[in-house]
Amino acid sequence: MTEPSELVYMSAKQVAEYLDLNEKKVYSMANDRILPATKVTGKWLFPKILIDRWVMDSCHSGMLSDRMHITGSDDPLLSMLVARLMSKIGKSDLISYSSTGSRMGLDLLSRGYADVCTLHWGNVEERNIRHPALLKGYPNHQQWVMVHGYTRQQGLMMRSEMHHRCQEEEKVIGQPWRWVGRQAGAGSQQHLEHWLIKQGASIEQLNPQITAYSERELAGFIARNEADIGFGCQSVALESGLSFVPLVTESFDFVMPQGIYFRRQLQALFEMLGSTQTRQLAAQLGGYDLSQCGQMLWTAH
Repeated sequence: MTEPSELVYMSAKQVAEYLDLNEKKVYSMANDRILPATKVTGKWLFPKILIDRWVMDSCHSGMLSDRMHITGSDDPLLSMLVARLMSKIGKSDLISYSSTGSRMGLDLLSRGYADVCTLHWGNVEERNIRHPALLKGYPNHQQWVMVHGYTRQQGLMMRSEMHHRCQEEEKVIGQPWRWVGRQAGAGSQQHLEHWLIKQGASIEQLNPQITAYSERELAGFIARNEADIGFGCQSVALESGLSFVPLVTESFDFVMPQGIYFRRQLQALFEMLGSTQTRQLAAQLGGYDLSQCGQMLWTAH
């Protein structure tokens, strides 16, 4: 017999035994989205790591509700806001943010290692198709909701002396420049590959020599003259003293389990995003539009 500690997914019967509940109660809690579960070919499966997380989070009215971890796509505005929010609530709560790229962030969210994931997988016009399609590829997406953060300008970043040579998109690809790319699964890399397809080209033609694991790391390679050009967001280019050619208006969104949406830390972050001070900060950073911040974009129902 398989020990509970060895299980990856549990059946309703195993969950009932593990939690000392009636099996019918387990089904009821799964249907009501109380227990983390996914339905495969009509059968409920319960990821054990999320069941354990649910138990921990339920202890003493939520022993983990005083902390929230955000992961996923990299963004300087969000990084600044999390730091400012921590300066206000740091004595009572913990909110943290680590950039991993969109796909790794969603994987961490699905496995219970993060509370919120940020992503930018499509432009504004295609967001309502591309983002839900991406989410549906992960276990437990049935419990998720997606909320709009803001739009950002994505495009080419380069040193100022190269700016005049990047005005005609079709001529950029043929230049013998040192490209810096992002890791697989990063939203910026996805945008770059889609842009190349529109130009009738592929990533192999660029022959990127360096891989950056964040927007700021990418900008740093170019600013230090270790690379010539890359794909990223306008605010990162400007803060690094680089020039920028906008190519895509993208949607930067937040994904979380339904229960997390009501966490006080997340609501405090959304409130901060809607403030006049944040809008002024976003204008200084460049390339942001916060006019529809907080709009509910998608639920699995």
